[in-house]
Amino acid sequence: MLSDRHPPTTAPPPASGVADVVPVLADVLRLKPEKIDPRRSFRTLGLDSLRAVEFVAGVNARYGTRIRASELPDHSTPLSFARHVTRALRAGRTEAPGTATATLTAPVAPVPAGGPGREVLDVLTEELARILCCDPWDIDVRAGFPVLGVDSVIGAEFVAAVNRVYGTRQRSGVLYDHPSPAALAAHITRLTSRSTTPLDVESLLDAVRDDLLTVDEALALLSRRG
Repeated sequence: MLSDRHPPTTAPPPASGVADVVPVLADVLRLKPEKIDPRRSFRTLGLDSLRAVEFVAGVNARYGTRIRASELPDHSTPLSFARHVTRALRAGRTEAPGTATATLTAPVAPVPAGGPGREVLDVLTEELARILCCDPWDIDVRAGFPVLGVDSVIGAEFVAAVNRVYGTRQRSGVLYDHPSPAALAAHITRLTSRSTTPLDVESLLDAVRDDLLTVDEALALLSRRG
């Protein structure tokens, strides 16, 4: 848990005048802080989009700031981002003492009670559980993907599975824009509801022949729409 690593605080930046984000980055990248050159870009340091969300959440937990992960691309090195954090502290962009959230959570997405949205969420949960080798009911559908153990490799595999099942062409970055199973399910539901092509037996057979779906996946979809 991030909260175990960096307890919330509203303390000012260190005496150097610049917030120290390297320890947080080191935790996320599983490196020693001294191995990180703060002048190198996050990309070259190995920070992908999913880890970026975890990193910013950790910084917010450490300093009590309210910085969004979407701000990170504008500050592409640890040194540049540290200065941005310092400016945020001086501008008062912080939570009230003791309210900073260290746990990485996705924006709240309603869990559908039934209908297509619930079906999509069930399929996504099953696919993710298969990839993570766990039971579907062990997955908190509101939790952020990094909290669930989804790194860039697993994320790419998961998105590929979603594309196979629903015939979409989503890229791995979709997990950044819709960062929990519930949020992603809502997005996929919106996409598929726009399609005017019925998902009938013939189209499923075509998808299997084209290696877009496995037989098991096709049968699962057919049973859900039966």
